[in-house]
This record gives sequence, structure tokens and C-alpha cells, in this order.
Amino acid sequence: MLDDLDRALVHALRVDGRAPFNQIAAVLDVSPQTVARRYRRLRAEAGLRVVGLADPHRAGRSQWLLRLTAGPHTAQNLAQALVRRADTAWVKLASGGTEITAIVDTGPGPEGHSLLLRDIPRTAAVTDVAAHCLLHTYRGGPSAWPASTEALSEDQQARLRPATADPTPSGLPPSGLPSSGLASGGLDESDHTLLGALHRDGRTPLGDLAAATGRTPATVARRLTELRSDGTVFLDVELDPRLLGADMQALLWLSVAPAHLDRVGHALATHRELAFVAATTGPSNLAALALCTDPADLHRYLTQRLGAVPEITALESAPVLRTLKSAGPVPAPLARP
Repeated sequence: MLDDLDRALVHALRVDGRAPFNQIAAVLDVSPQTVARRYRRLRAEAGLRVVGLADPHRAGRSQWLLRLTAGPHTAQNLAQALVRRADTAWVKLASGGTEITAIVDTGPGPEGHSLLLRDIPRTAAVTDVAAHCLLHTYRGGPSAWPASTEALSEDQQARLRPATADPTPSGLPPSGLPSSGLASGGLDESDHTLLGALHRDGRTPLGDLAAATGRTPATVARRLTELRSDGTVFLDVELDPRLLGADMQALLWLSVAPAHLDRVGHALATHRELAFVAATTGPSNLAALALCTDPADLHRYLTQRLGAVPEITALESAPVLRTLKSAGPVPAPLARP
């Protein structure tokens, strides 16, 4: 479990994953050395990572929630194969280890859907497959699980929030167009290189980002501010939720009448137990990830909170046994001496 200072540091990184340690230290009233030491320890022992992610819709891509069923002897190998792919995230083993779920990032055209159209159908070990397009995310992405954002006061959060590219109330530059390059032809090659570096480590220093992109540090800083300000890029924090008291995870598949879908999705996004809520295609048109303290806590949540929502007509739950990959790429194992 995390102590109060660890929780405050995680919350600070949720507010701004690139905030300098001296700024975080001033807000937390500790020394920069203490913040740096805690950060290194959490990275080494708790899997803490800051990763930069692109909004898929702004980048012209789609996301699919994939459910695969395989035999118990082949499911783990198949899951590891998904982990190694650059187009997958949140790879989880569920339901006794025979079900795999993952989020798949797809581009336009058949080649952008190679995993769904070609690679999986060729895998004989798969006994069942379902792919649901993510239509709208109510919680997840830039909006974090509430239990990871309860350590800092509003004043402390305000002192950490990054400056925006344009201070106008509308959030738009004087032209009235989004500040991102997407308004003028999309992300260029240098932008994609920048996003790739941030995906590996969202705290990559400006000098290293400049060297990777061929831009000056000042240009990289300005471009990154633009992309973050208009929502094209956001920073996510990866951390084992068990360290915040969530020893029981379950994927939930809910069916809601279309007329009530948006209202129910917004309502579920306020539930402290849910780290992810999204509208999807398919008969189960809402997907969610519940993080609870134990099976009894999950039972209470399913029967009392979700059971009190009359618009939910069907509910399927699948306990998560293991998360093999989160939002960022899995680091390569260290070579043995």
C-alpha cells in the first residue's frame, strides 16, 4: 500500500505528468530530493509510469475492445503475443485465464485493421472472438480513477496544472480553430516521433525529445503545449491499483436501451468504483472496469449501486486475474550479465 506522500505524488503526476520535481516538492512541502527518491522507488517497485497518449479520434484512428476466448494452455501465450504488438493496450487475462481482453488501436483502411481482419482469424487457438468499437468514453483516458486523485487539495492541484497554449476563455486561438496541427493537415512525421517518445516515457526530457524530432527544445516545448492544450495528447499514469486498495478487478458488460445510454454512461462515470466506462457497439453497449477492495465489495457494488439503475437490463461480469499490459509499451526485460 502507498503512504500519504506516495499518494500525493501519484495525484500530482495525474495533474501534470511532466511537472518538475522541484515544483511538485514545493506543492507537497518536501524537498525535491525526497520527491525524486519516491518517484524512483515507485517506478522500480510499483510499476509507476507516466505515458503520453494521443486522442485516437484527433489522430484519425479508432479503438476496439477485443474479447478472445482460448484454451487454458494457449491463452497466456496468445495474450503475450498481443502484449508485444504496438497496436494493443490494456491486455488482461480474465474469467479463469481463458478470456483475454485488449484495446486495439486501428487506422483507416483494411491494413489498419490487420489484427482484426487477418491475424486473429489465422490463430487456431482462438475459440471465440468479439470486437466492439469504442464509440464514446465517459471515464478513462484523461479522466482518472477517482481513488488515485483524492490526495491533493484544489489549491494544490491549481498550482500544478500546466499552462495552456492560449489563455482565451474559449480555449481556442484567435483564429477560432484548434491550435493543434490537425486543423492544418494533421500531425507531421516529427509530431509522430514526438508522440512515440512520450508513449515510451511521458517524462522524457525536452533535450531528448528535441534530439529525436530534429527540432529545438523551445520548438518542442511549444508544440507539446499546443498538443496538450487542445486535447490531442494527454499524459496517463500507470500504477498497480492494488497499491490503492483495489484487490478485486472486474470487467463489466452492460446492456442499456439506446434512449438511456448517454445518461447512464454519464451517471456511471461518477461512481468511485469505476476506472473506465465507455459506450461500445454490440448487444452489451456499455463496458466498464470496476476496481473494488474484495469480492464482497464487488458484490455490494453490483447488487446495490448497479442494481439500483433500472435502465440496465443485463449485466455480465468477468474477474480480472492479471493485467499484462497497460497503456504504454511493456519495457524489454533487462539482459542478464
